[in-house]
Amino acid sequence: MPRVLILSSYVASSRVGGGAQALALARLGIEPILIPTVLFGRHPGHGPPGGAAVAVETMAAMLDGVEAQGLFTSLGAVITGHFSSPEQVALAVRTIERARAAGSAKIVVDPIMGDERPGLYIQGPVAEALARTLVPAADLVAPNAWELGRLTGLPVANAHQMLAAARRLGKPVLVSSVRSGDDLGVLYVDDRSVWLGSHAAAPSAPNGVGDLLTALFTAGMVEGLPVPETFRAAVSGVAEAVLAAGGAPELSVEAMPTQLFASPRVKVELFHG
Repeated sequence: MPRVLILSSYVASSRVGGGAQALALARLGIEPILIPTVLFGRHPGHGPPGGAAVAVETMAAMLDGVEAQGLFTSLGAVITGHFSSPEQVALAVRTIERARAAGSAKIVVDPIMGDERPGLYIQGPVAEALARTLVPAADLVAPNAWELGRLTGLPVANAHQMLAAARRLGKPVLVSSVRSGDDLGVLYVDDRSVWLGSHAAAPSAPNGVGDLLTALFTAGMVEGLPVPETFRAAVSGVAEAVLAAGGAPELSVEAMPTQLFASPRVKVELFHG
């Protein structure tokens, strides 16, 4: 069974962050190894979350244990997400170096920093560390549209601007929250191709859909699927999960896909450039 190491948040009562990604990967037959960066009771969007950031020393000790078990050699991927301090980001960079030295893990960086409405919702020094040290270490960067604009300093008001911004990063990029009229979609860009997947936007979307998109795309990478198949499965899976949530503010376990290639009830239009 392939394994994926996740360095991100764990929220007890919400299917978001690393906890949601671990659940999604497990349902797809991929073994997750979650090293939490924070331990919260609920999503901060609902109010004070309860809990706290995990001490970097605790994270480092957990990672030492995982490595001592010999599991770095069998990692298919490493996903990084939410961080609470520059020290945690530095630990993630060192972990990526160790994972690469031990095997052939793909590095997927979701530079969680903010979104269009709240703006930046992590501390400035953490965002700077993400952009300066972690994004350059990625094999795939998975920002939302707002984060892509912050990382590149370029406008991202439409798909054409997002394409230019994604090219600026100089590596494969998976951009969520791409709006086009009444549609919502995802943009994938690498040095050989461009894919845009869009579907009718739901009236509301639950927390965690970006985390789920990253997990599903990573699953396709780990399974060695071609980019077009991986992209179609990830975008369709997220659209299906949003529909299954039924307008609830949180994803449910039942909303998580159990296979990459299902028959979605949401029509996803794919454009290749």
